[in-house]
Amino acid sequence: MAQQSSLKIRSGRLLRGRIMLPASKSISGRALVINALSGSSLLPDNLSDSDDTQAMLNALREMPEVIDIGAAGTAMRFLTAYLSVTPGTHTITGTERMKHRPIGILVDALRTLGADIAYEGEEGFPPLRIAGRNDIEGGELSVPGNVSSQYISALLMIAPTLKKGLRLTLTGQIASRPYLDMTMSMMRDFGAEVEWIAKDVIEVKPGSYRQRPYHIESDWSAASYWYEMVALSPDAGAQVELVGLHHDSIQGDSKVWQLMSELGVATEYYEEPDGTEIIRLRKTGNLACHFCHDFSHQPDLAQTFAVTCAMLDVPFRLVGLQSLRIKETDRIAALVEELGKIVCLEGNDSELLWEGFYNIDDLELLPFEEFTFDTYDDHRMAMALAPVCLRTGGEIVINNPEVVSKSYPHYWEDLEKVGFSICNEQ
Repeated sequence: MAQQSSLKIRSGRLLRGRIMLPASKSISGRALVINALSGSSLLPDNLSDSDDTQAMLNALREMPEVIDIGAAGTAMRFLTAYLSVTPGTHTITGTERMKHRPIGILVDALRTLGADIAYEGEEGFPPLRIAGRNDIEGGELSVPGNVSSQYISALLMIAPTLKKGLRLTLTGQIASRPYLDMTMSMMRDFGAEVEWIAKDVIEVKPGSYRQRPYHIESDWSAASYWYEMVALSPDAGAQVELVGLHHDSIQGDSKVWQLMSELGVATEYYEEPDGTEIIRLRKTGNLACHFCHDFSHQPDLAQTFAVTCAMLDVPFRLVGLQSLRIKETDRIAALVEELGKIVCLEGNDSELLWEGFYNIDDLELLPFEEFTFDTYDDHRMAMALAPVCLRTGGEIVINNPEVVSKSYPHYWEDLEKVGFSICNEQ
């Protein structure tokens, strides 16, 4: 779809269909780095076609002196560690927003291990100049456990290449642990020796990754928006089939199927004769009277659940959201502003709260309202807010809709496949 400034979206009468989800962006990024460290010339199979994955793929293929990863935060963190253990000197930079996303904790940790990294601009932020080497000592290291899990995953993935490996102690509360478990599982798939040796200590033995074929599974984060659509659809028989999701997935966001059962969506798993894994989402209408969850281990689901609960009239309290402040935008502030066009939403540094009150005179007037939502250069704002039209019964407008390319480039086309009407806003 050509880039446009805004899209007008109206829902269809029924919600039925089968969707081929994009591959997992989280798994793709890790697979690319580990695969490169193994020395393989073959790429993992079924890589995500997201902007983030393409930014990392292009950087690893071309390795230019200046690597511009745009808005890809995962690529910035993973490549900072990768370049530190790869001979050659490179500068890594990105968008203006990227230059204001902190990276000091990761840089300090890598320097402690022996990496040669200098700031090209403001201390603690990209761009970075990295003189890579393949003889970094490694050893013992402590980092806060409540920082972005991508910092920690970046350190873990390069650890087998360090002369002494790595013993990593995580201090304080450990956030997004499922993402660390994902990283460690994938490292083992490629032959690394890595394990939790205590509840807050990870040990990686020195060694090397082995080359092997690797297939990327579909993205559970992307699946969350389809759960939201089934939950919000006025179609009592709403049903969507999603292709390629694993029942025993290593993705922490696979928890969405359990959480959405509280908001009226049942999940059924089955396999087709050729082995293709399918999950079927079915509307049940069984709603909790109040929803509360700690999203510190699934931060990318927070926007989906805030919108879903508010549009289902289910008061909620979402906690553990501290990492949302340093994402593509300040997601807590963005939700308070945009969802606040309909509901009286409260937010602080780590929580979102809605007590059931609206910023419109009468919920019954919703079908006659047209809401326009800004997306703040954040793909998840666009995808979480688009299904609001299912509840309002009218049209909504999404500004800067092309941001979905960061993780789900075909999102708008997939909505059209199940009956949404989408056109350029004039």
